[in-house]
Amino acid sequence: MPSSRRTRIVSASPERVWATVGDPAHLPRWWPRVARVEAVGDDAFTEVLATDKGRSVRADFSIVEREAPRRMHWSQQLAGTPFEKILVRSEVVVALQATGEGTTVTLTSDQGLRGVALLGGFMVRRAMRRQLDGALDALERLHDGV
Repeated sequence: MPSSRRTRIVSASPERVWATVGDPAHLPRWWPRVARVEAVGDDAFTEVLATDKGRSVRADFSIVEREAPRRMHWSQQLAGTPFEKILVRSEVVVALQATGEGTTVTLTSDQGLRGVALLGGFMVRRAMRRQLDGALDALERLHDGV
């Protein structure tokens, strides 16, 4: 099953980075393709994603774990959605660790593919790496020199 992990040092304290990654309402600021976030609660949120063709796609998520200022873990709710046709699981973990230079941010994306989609695992893994790198790039820009 495709899984990808990317790590980078962001020049800000874990508390400052957590203020961004620990609140799903901030996802449009740093997570690729998220146009806006709706229905943010203590245990769930909805992303509105922008496609290349300018359409919007909604994706619902449950917050699995939130441990300030160290770890955020969310899982996509797939049952009854179009995503269910290709995914059996889609999860993201954000881990923060204080370092002398700021905060080490580790992003992990794990997706379980359904049926024939398994053949495209290498393409999914490559897309996941691009998404995680884009998120880390945005976090660096947001927290550069903070």
